[in-house]
Amino acid sequence: MKILLVRLRQIGDVVFTTPAIAALKSQFPGARLTYLVEPAAAPVVSSNPDLADVIVAPRRSGVRGFLADLGLGRRLRRQRFDLVVDFHGGPRASLLTWLSRAPRRVGYEIAGRAWMYTDRVARPRELRARHSVENQWDLLTALGVAPPRPEEYPVTMPVSSDVDTSLRQRLEAQGVGPACRIVVVHVSAGNPFRRWPIESFAEVAAALAEVDPAVRVIVTSGPSDADAAARVIATAREKLKAGARARVLDCGEFSLAELRVLVEFAALYVGGDSGPMHIASTSRVPMVSLYGPTLPARSRPWRAAAFPAVAVEVAGLPCRPCDQRVCEPGDFRCLARITPGQVIDAATRLLAGNG
Repeated sequence: MKILLVRLRQIGDVVFTTPAIAALKSQFPGARLTYLVEPAAAPVVSSNPDLADVIVAPRRSGVRGFLADLGLGRRLRRQRFDLVVDFHGGPRASLLTWLSRAPRRVGYEIAGRAWMYTDRVARPRELRARHSVENQWDLLTALGVAPPRPEEYPVTMPVSSDVDTSLRQRLEAQGVGPACRIVVVHVSAGNPFRRWPIESFAEVAAALAEVDPAVRVIVTSGPSDADAAARVIATAREKLKAGARARVLDCGEFSLAELRVLVEFAALYVGGDSGPMHIASTSRVPMVSLYGPTLPARSRPWRAAAFPAVAVEVAGLPCRPCDQRVCEPGDFRCLARITPGQVIDAATRLLAGNG
């Protein structure tokens, strides 16, 4: 049996499908699983042992992009998949699913595109307080797969041993040895709905650097947020005494695979609800996650409860959650009102319990 899984676009959404990969392999043990993904999120699944193949589909606009997708559709059809599961449901994913001509195509009941599937599953339009893993799992329920439990099917992201070795060498060059306690602070500033103030991140980084002389705070960011990360590092160092400034490190950019290995070495991860947070959730590292327009119920770390994760949020806001298109109050209060003190308190408690 040949099965194609389709999930385009966001890193976190691809992470949320990894429990389904393992479940399908268990449900159909002799099946050959292939995953169709876009470049940004490809590292999440590229080393997954349950996948026989990963097809990376770059996004192109206009007529050239449409023609490329038609060519990709012909490629999928030649592979003669028996089953396609479209976890995405967007126009491009629906088209590619249909072009595969698989005899069974499972997708969401979406106006204007439902005809592209043989098996259709209802998907409410409202933002429900239900985890995204469970929302996507509804497609597997149609295939007879039992409901998911994070203890049985957690999110995963395997990486190659080469990445592990090279990252160890990179950290050693920064003076980070086995005796150090790494704290990863991920800065996200490009999207105003995910933009916690630079000063707040810097205050957290400085406070955690003072918790223990062995702590090394590594500030990470996406490529578009590199300037924000540099400002957090500089501001945090200004807050520290001269002898402690070297505990806040500037290690440059990390690829997704490198970030995954980095958090495996860490004593703590701190960051907003973003792709890197979901990468971190595939590890056992204790986590402090900041939730603004999103809800922990939808995107908390999907893993065993034995691995601690604290959600920091502003409760009681009538505008939350939202679709992140327009901030009704105009001041992004759902995230801006989270105080550094709240994050520092949660982080220090987790560090104390992870000695």
